[in-house]
Amino acid sequence: MSSSTCRVVIAVFADVDLLDVTGPAEVFALANRETGGDAGYEVRLAGPERGPVVTSAGVRVVADLAFAEVGAAVDTLLVPGAVDMRPEGPVARVDGEVVAWVRATAPHARRIASVCVGAHVLAAAGLLDGRRATTHWSTAAQLAADHPEVRVDPDPIFVRSGKVWTGAGISTCMDLALALVAEDHSEELALVVARQLVMYLRRQGGQSQFSVPLSRPAAARRDIDELRVFITGHLDADLSASALAERMCLSERHFARVFQRETGASAAAYVEAARVEAARRLLEATDEPLERVAAAAGMGSVETLHRAFRKQISTTPAAYRRRFRTTT
Repeated sequence: MSSSTCRVVIAVFADVDLLDVTGPAEVFALANRETGGDAGYEVRLAGPERGPVVTSAGVRVVADLAFAEVGAAVDTLLVPGAVDMRPEGPVARVDGEVVAWVRATAPHARRIASVCVGAHVLAAAGLLDGRRATTHWSTAAQLAADHPEVRVDPDPIFVRSGKVWTGAGISTCMDLALALVAEDHSEELALVVARQLVMYLRRQGGQSQFSVPLSRPAAARRDIDELRVFITGHLDADLSASALAERMCLSERHFARVFQRETGASAAAYVEAARVEAARRLLEATDEPLERVAAAAGMGSVETLHRAFRKQISTTPAAYRRRFRTTT
């Protein structure tokens, strides 16, 4: 992309998530600063009308433009989200006025991106039909139920489908914005910005929204939760079903039923997922050879490591390291 102006228009409306708005704006501002302005980003906030907008955090942001004033001069259309808290949990808010404006504006934009539950707005505007998309894990089921024509994937931190990008939960807005900077300019600039933001790493879109322990609800039985902690801390131990059942002082058959009921997964599947996650972290952060990665993650052999990676994330350990390694 040239150094010509890239006009980023971010939608704002009542109760919009604050970080969804300010996070990407900060990324684009730092890209400008690090290039002496050559990155060319011009960020504008647009709302139903000009003026202050109260965000979900109670902090006010100011809409520079009313929706009716934006027109066709949009390079990147960014749509954050808002949720309503109900007894059954968070529900993505889909405002008709915002949906109508997004539907009318999208054809003029070079690309469209949603942050967090903003994906529900894109879906309501018909922009995700037939596409793979993600959103915050807590509303992924709602998105899939409301829009069966959308292929909802609740795991990745962001997904690109043509000119439409969808981001996952809240803080991943930074990762998505960095990916947009990398697309426009270079991976090098995106990494410079990430360092300025003191981000642990610039995560790629294929990485999961959360770790294996966080992806499972707390068990009703404390001993199962304690066992899960043990598994995470002893991945190189014997974690076979028989060994875990013996540790729990249960028969293997009874243990299998209890673990499945409490965690929603078999013990073998849970252990494999935990080991793959540990291997992923080692591949991202170290240059250890695959033999040591496999041993540290409790896989025993490179062959087992390869087999688990292909099953869990449809790639090889070496390919994963090339894409996600954060060391220099």
